[in-house]
Amino acid sequence: MIAWVITTAAAGLLALVVFQIIAYPYFWDDLIYYLKLRKVGRVMRFRMKNGVITFLDCFVRQAKKTPEKPFIIFEGQVLTYRCVDRRSNKVAQVFGTARGVKKGDIVALLMSNEPDFICVWFGLCKLGCEVAFLNFNLKSKSLLHCIQTCGAKTLVVGSDLVSAIDEVRGILQDNGLDLWVVDSSTPHKEVNTLLDKLETASDEPPAEGSPQTDIMSNFLFIFTSGTTGLPKAARISHLKAVMCLCFLRLCGATAQDKIYLALPLYHMSASLLGIGGCIELGATCVLKKKFSPSQFWKDCQKHNVTVFQYVGELCRYLINQPKVAEETAHRVRIAAGSGLRSDVWREFSRRFGNIQIRESYGLTEASIGFLNYTAEIGPIGRAGYFNKRSLPFEFLKYNPVTYDPIRTDAGCCVKANKGETGVLVAPVSAMNPFLGYAGNKMLSEKKLLRDVFKKGDVYFNTGDLMLQDHRDFVYFRDRIGDTFRWKGENVATTEVSDILGSVDFLQEVNVYGVSIPGYEGRAGMAAVVLKSDQTLDGENLYRHLVENLPAYSWPWFLRIQSSLDVTETFKQQKGKLVQEGFCPLVVQDPLYFLDVSEKTYVPLTQTLYDNIVSGKIRL
Repeated sequence: MIAWVITTAAAGLLALVVFQIIAYPYFWDDLIYYLKLRKVGRVMRFRMKNGVITFLDCFVRQAKKTPEKPFIIFEGQVLTYRCVDRRSNKVAQVFGTARGVKKGDIVALLMSNEPDFICVWFGLCKLGCEVAFLNFNLKSKSLLHCIQTCGAKTLVVGSDLVSAIDEVRGILQDNGLDLWVVDSSTPHKEVNTLLDKLETASDEPPAEGSPQTDIMSNFLFIFTSGTTGLPKAARISHLKAVMCLCFLRLCGATAQDKIYLALPLYHMSASLLGIGGCIELGATCVLKKKFSPSQFWKDCQKHNVTVFQYVGELCRYLINQPKVAEETAHRVRIAAGSGLRSDVWREFSRRFGNIQIRESYGLTEASIGFLNYTAEIGPIGRAGYFNKRSLPFEFLKYNPVTYDPIRTDAGCCVKANKGETGVLVAPVSAMNPFLGYAGNKMLSEKKLLRDVFKKGDVYFNTGDLMLQDHRDFVYFRDRIGDTFRWKGENVATTEVSDILGSVDFLQEVNVYGVSIPGYEGRAGMAAVVLKSDQTLDGENLYRHLVENLPAYSWPWFLRIQSSLDVTETFKQQKGKLVQEGFCPLVVQDPLYFLDVSEKTYVPLTQTLYDNIVSGKIRL
């Protein structure tokens, strides 16, 4: 009898296991990841009970715990956690005493990747400042807009970027902005120098200590592109920053890892996820000033790198490089990032060895995010039962013309079905706050959906189109609105249109992104209308682009039209233009291509088109 009971139980258990494998093959992956998230949450709450509340608190705690552990390796320099802590104290002493910078002050930071970016950032945090990270690719108009929008009264500029503010320095000074350069000297009398003052500053923490902080208050400003045409200053709460600390741990990184970081620190992925991830683990960051595809594997081998962060474009550059011995003679085991196309993913895995890809999705403005913790190629994450318990989200049906969510007669939104593309939204809550954009309440309100499923509820609209398949994998499909991604950056079409529109021979401009085989994101293209009796001056237009826009924003293709298509409310129509692309056989209008070597736009012939789509000509 006992034997029969045991046999029956074993058979039932086996049947249950077989059913689980067939019906829910990723059950254990989902459960294990969910338990990891729960553990991270418990650790975070325990730390907060013991006074370790903010991103800065976590760094100071790690500096006390592992003071001699290398934190930053950069161009031959090795800075331990103690070194960075003490140097950031010096920064706090200089700004606190020399200019009376204090809690609540907003300080803009325009610096390239270097250790002092982190030291200045943390030093200002120790005074309770809110730091605004500026994209060093921005030109005069956009740069001035960013500084004014976030309300900064102080600007700190890296020594290699001083020329970037030459055109706006007078305006900034007239507005009372306090200018600092991370150098020992400067030819500009009105600009303060930092490095010489650090030499004599105390390395003790500020006398008043780190200010008490509300975890829901603003920590940083990080700028994102938007439909206004100019970057938006997204407010990053202390809670959001602390939640970012666990990213590398969830990807499988440990304290023993050396993490290679070549992404710009003004991006959230590099600063909060990368630097923050190292702090959380007590790991070492190998910081690179600028990504170099030819040096990447050599650096990995030289520094015994075991983890690196990527954007999809970075990986594409690597697979397009000639083969070198170092690309398989390395110790890299994890690559963590976002935007990796499936074909690049497969080739990367085939060519560079046994590296776990941890593709993810996240937003600057909100805490909703995904992580693909499986071996499946292509998805950004999963949307099963456990995932929604950790951070709720939904995919909504939308109007394919307006991209607005479809609502029922009762006014409620409709959930997208599995296998159907929908707009990703997430409820605004204590764990998913939205602090809005600085200086623009209208844009902040536009990101919110109200009365989504019931009266009074509020959801954050990501503006991203996603698909959840029947296995609960989530795939990124597209980005709604007047932005597209190119070279790992968001391009605001209205900003580019405004810049092009100031050229004297152009009457109207409509900027959009077009897909090119073998490239991540979309390349810039512009449909333009020439002024009466004017012709296209490609050389003049090229010079205008160089002077006013970062290279990733340049339109590679022009389409000359007699008029632009608009809606009944006079909004420019892009859908048909995007669909037709830049093929001369499809587009009857004159087409031009930006020939950088000739520094002008040249007619786009069929032969030239074939060379671009085949990869013979690289953009």
